[in-house]
Amino acid sequence: MMDTKNLNINVHHVTRVEGHGNIVVDVKNGVMQRVEFEIVESPRFFESMLRGRKWHEAPYITSRICGICAVGHAQASINALEDALDVTASEQTLTLRRLLFNAETMQSHWLHVFFLAAPDFFGAGSALALAGDHPDVVKMALRLKKVANDLADMICGRKVHPIAMKVNGFSSLPTEEQFRSIHERLVMAREDVAATVALLKTVEIPDFDNETEYVALHLPDEYAWVSGCIRTSDGYDYDVKDYLKVAQETSVPHSTAKHTRHARDSYMVGALARTKINFEFLRPEAQATAKELGLSADTVNPYMNNVAQIVETVHCLEDSIDLVEGFLRNPLKREPRDVQTKAGRGIGAAEVPRGLLFHEYELDEDGTITKANCIIPTGQNLANLENDMKALVPQIMDRSRDDITLALEMLVRAYDPCISCSTHFLDVTFVP
Repeated sequence: MMDTKNLNINVHHVTRVEGHGNIVVDVKNGVMQRVEFEIVESPRFFESMLRGRKWHEAPYITSRICGICAVGHAQASINALEDALDVTASEQTLTLRRLLFNAETMQSHWLHVFFLAAPDFFGAGSALALAGDHPDVVKMALRLKKVANDLADMICGRKVHPIAMKVNGFSSLPTEEQFRSIHERLVMAREDVAATVALLKTVEIPDFDNETEYVALHLPDEYAWVSGCIRTSDGYDYDVKDYLKVAQETSVPHSTAKHTRHARDSYMVGALARTKINFEFLRPEAQATAKELGLSADTVNPYMNNVAQIVETVHCLEDSIDLVEGFLRNPLKREPRDVQTKAGRGIGAAEVPRGLLFHEYELDEDGTITKANCIIPTGQNLANLENDMKALVPQIMDRSRDDITLALEMLVRAYDPCISCSTHFLDVTFVP
């Protein structure tokens, strides 16, 4: 029988997440002594790498922060630079960026749900084991991820470390033939997405509610990805320029990534936060899927973040089909991309798959970056994840140690953390 007053868990390292993180739980005589999610990776120093580089180099450098969210980092960088350089992108560019974010969101969500989270629900230890027992599921996942990757490749030259994304536009544009080909494949993907939703209905999501503050970009007339104000579920609205009022960072001894807080001790970003803040702007097909899977704007179960990710893929697929059809009716045109170098400060935000991302740069008169700050979604989620762990442990103390460990690992995976990206915790000064 499980000792319901004492528990010690040390998971080094949590599997099926990007990067290295440890779960540490110590309960003695019914009192929680320690519940932490340790981030043990070395800091990345990307902000320091940017200093001394010219502004046009920044999107290429920052896209290396993450191979999965490379497009998102490049776009947040471009948003910050356009703010600093007083550039207003054209409607064509903004629409093409929206399509690109649909692609990145779909490929990332399908990767996470099928290959990182799904093994838990099917009793498999890894994606390889899942492939052995459920090959049709894995083949379906690979088809979906490939069409999303190919859509991104078509727009920005390549999915990982994009090359066609530029300040004030794109260096190359997709052709009509490419749009027709990808449109056919996107329409065909509806069948696999429907099968994914049906499959998700068969799995049991852990029952655990823990209300918190949710933060996401918001627009008045569409589901926000590339721009918007910062909105929180507690009723706060901020201009992106005031991002530091929301993402208030602190260092903690057990993490090489900073924690953040706003009005409460922590907040959550990501798919669940976006669907809560912007539920009314989900496509009708996505809203119907949400209802089918038990997700609503009132959901406060962090495990449901995986469900929210699938709902977002339904939205992104249908939106992508419409956008591609629009480009076929009104072909893309080459546009001037003139940009004048000047001194300035710029702040950019974007909703990458794991949540709200901020980039800030200061430029001198020669266009050299003199200061940079990047606040990553996973870093913003860490404090909230720990608070969820602290709330969960007392509720499951009557289970076996293995079951408690699995529940905690599944909670970490539900957040879809990108741990390596989050490790930006020191100010470094290089002395000549």
